[in-house]
Amino acid sequence: MNFRRISLADATKDLPSEWPHDPLPAIKAAMRELRQKIVVLDDDPTGTQAVHDFPVLTEWSVETLVQEMANDLEAFCVLTNSRGLSLAEAQRLNLQIGRNLMEAAQQPTRIPIVVSRSDSTLRGLFPGELGAISEALGQDFDAWILVPFFLEGGRYTIDDIHYVAEGEWLTPAGETEFARDPSFGYRTSDLRQWVEEKTGGKIRAKTVASISIKDIRLGGPDAVSRRLARLPVGSVCVVNAASMRDLEVFSEGLLVAEKGGQRFLCRTAASFVRARSGQSPRPLLTRAEMDLPESNGALIVVGSHVSRTNSQLTHLLRQYGILGIEVNSNDLLSRTLSSERIDSVAQQADQALRAGKDVVIFTAREMVTGTSAEDSLTIARHISEGVVAIVSAIESKPRYILAKGGNTASDIATKALNVERAMVPGQVSPGVPVWQLGPESRYPGLRYIVFPGNVGGPESLSEIVLALRQGE
Repeated sequence: MNFRRISLADATKDLPSEWPHDPLPAIKAAMRELRQKIVVLDDDPTGTQAVHDFPVLTEWSVETLVQEMANDLEAFCVLTNSRGLSLAEAQRLNLQIGRNLMEAAQQPTRIPIVVSRSDSTLRGLFPGELGAISEALGQDFDAWILVPFFLEGGRYTIDDIHYVAEGEWLTPAGETEFARDPSFGYRTSDLRQWVEEKTGGKIRAKTVASISIKDIRLGGPDAVSRRLARLPVGSVCVVNAASMRDLEVFSEGLLVAEKGGQRFLCRTAASFVRARSGQSPRPLLTRAEMDLPESNGALIVVGSHVSRTNSQLTHLLRQYGILGIEVNSNDLLSRTLSSERIDSVAQQADQALRAGKDVVIFTAREMVTGTSAEDSLTIARHISEGVVAIVSAIESKPRYILAKGGNTASDIATKALNVERAMVPGQVSPGVPVWQLGPESRYPGLRYIVFPGNVGGPESLSEIVLALRQGE
């Protein structure tokens, strides 16, 4: 079924007013009472888009998880980058992490509440990952909860239809370029029908429950908890939301239900993580708060191929003081050409960085795909390996590094920068988190900007780069 494009004003004009009471104090109190700690399993590194003072782990040994569970922070993130894996690989990974977490939780500590964070435009390994997490945690959850609302990226769920905003206009997600993704494509924008589509008909749309915005705004947390209490065991439930207050009200209602003994596994976008952990928003990071060194230029690496990224890259390359280096994807896929090309790009980048120029390394804009979803993932992985090799070969330390695209950002962090733990002080632009790299990394203390491919307007990338220039 197709749904027409609609203005945000028209989509929300008949909705009730937001729930008037702030749920955050009650969320924090309930988490303390239940001794909960939120553990976010993030299928790419963009899940920290809405949080601050938040640790990110890229390794998940039992010892590491024990240490993270024991600190005073409300939550932490484990970067699985499973969206870059096959389904079988992703399931094995989630099983391993979940089992390690259960072993770590046997220590005197808080109770881990797992959230599966994925893409706000519905690309990812659903339902396979949730099945693996459920098995690893050894729990029969009362329900799986789907919450793809993401304020910073303009993703709204209204009357079960999930929308992607472009300015003031909302396009049904199934009619966007994201629905044509070669690995994770889909046809429908109705989340109940989307569940049926993604489960191959095993879960019928008519059996998928829904919590409406009217439920949330008129009935508040109590109405949410009552709605959850009536869910059949093992069901799937969609959550509608058009504001952060909607998510916060839902989160309080969820905690009320958990106090009553229910257990839920949530598959969500990034905004839910902030609401569920009880965090208040903080302003965007200023240039002064970024505390960047004065020497060398910045390194920007662009791997994402979605149209938003392409327009942002085009705008950035027009700015002064920028050296753009295009890398042909086929060169990186060719073993005979890749080594020579990698060395050449790294040398150009080194020279420019030392001269104080900002360097943009980007893969050719024509996306190379395979004959199947798995082939496309394999090709993307090989190209990413080439990009990682380039960044690894650059000898000069950049003022900061910005990576555009989830898989690109993950591979650079883990394979080129050797990050095991980073802290997220906040965002430099809406939906664009900053990591401060840990002492074990290649560049301790470096600011690493994770810019999702599907976030921002045409000038957003340029605005960040120009705002962080020395002396500006």
